[in-house]
Amino acid sequence: MESSLGSASRGLQLAPTLARRGSPLASGTAQLARLDAVAVTDALGGDFDAHLERAGLAPLRASGVEVLQLNLGKVCNQTCAHCHVDAGPERTESMSRETAELALRVLAATQIPTVDITGGAPELNPNFEWIVREARRLGRRVMHRCNLTVIAAPAFAHLPGFFAEHQVEVVCSLPHYRALNTDRQRGEGVFERSIAALKALNALGYGVEGSGLKLVLVTNPVGAFLPAGQASAQAEWKRELARLHGVVFNELYAITNMPISRYLEWLDSGAKLERYLQLLVDSFNPAAARGVMCRTTLSVGWDGRLYDCDFNQMLELELGVFSPGERRDERAPPRHLRDFELAALGSRRIRTGRHCFGCTAGAGSSCGGATT
Repeated sequence: MESSLGSASRGLQLAPTLARRGSPLASGTAQLARLDAVAVTDALGGDFDAHLERAGLAPLRASGVEVLQLNLGKVCNQTCAHCHVDAGPERTESMSRETAELALRVLAATQIPTVDITGGAPELNPNFEWIVREARRLGRRVMHRCNLTVIAAPAFAHLPGFFAEHQVEVVCSLPHYRALNTDRQRGEGVFERSIAALKALNALGYGVEGSGLKLVLVTNPVGAFLPAGQASAQAEWKRELARLHGVVFNELYAITNMPISRYLEWLDSGAKLERYLQLLVDSFNPAAARGVMCRTTLSVGWDGRLYDCDFNQMLELELGVFSPGERRDERAPPRHLRDFELAALGSRRIRTGRHCFGCTAGAGSSCGGATT
């Protein structure tokens, strides 16, 4: 019998992950070193903390925990060219039931209002539906980040109805409203299956005004440039998806590609890395920096470890670890769900690096789209 993962992956063009290929850039340490080695023409030397200092934002700190983002693992039915997780079908990292139960106990003991579920393809985690049910039972808003092709597979055809039943906010990634750009980034056949999944969601009321079922699309540029203005892009996408495919949705999030993992490899192999990092540095926006998601979001890894954001998680940047010679005048925050302390985590100092310019360029970028 074919596995659920096999069903979800069938017909998609899949490339090996960095980990499978043994690439040096499979290591977060190697990715950070490569970024630090890039020469930047900038008065502050392309130092992110120096830019924060000049903007009066250093050191960057959390202002509470409003979102608990659960990354259920790196297993995915796709291997997208830009993926910062380096997810794919051959990955084995997946959140256990024990860790999932620990996350739900943390929720029950706090008033954190939002649970943001991501991956990989989180639907492929055997605990996914249980997590959704329990989070909703606790009265929390649940956001689910979906790559769309998973729910187009027969093994997951029930999920749109499950989402509607539990009033889940569905946030779907779609690089473009035309097939060419989407398939170039995500693999042949992805666009067709994505449109089929969106139509299934629409049929249940998702994206329809007044239904109470929120459907968000997420787009990121295919090339080495910043996303278009979110408001203008949203108007264009709504018009074109309705005209070309009869698809409706509520909001569009435009996010910047982070120069890490597979996207970093793509930039480096095409001699685009220096130019792209320079663009991010030159586009630093203090207003965007004030609204970065790490100030109100706490990222939980598949193994229960805690991080400032999903990007820091993939770069293996643990909480509360700074330069060896730096003065320590505060206790390091908890680094695992089992040691969860809301007060300490809600005021923690945030770890930063050159990759953070991706969240503060132009209108800013976060899991909720532009920050300004």
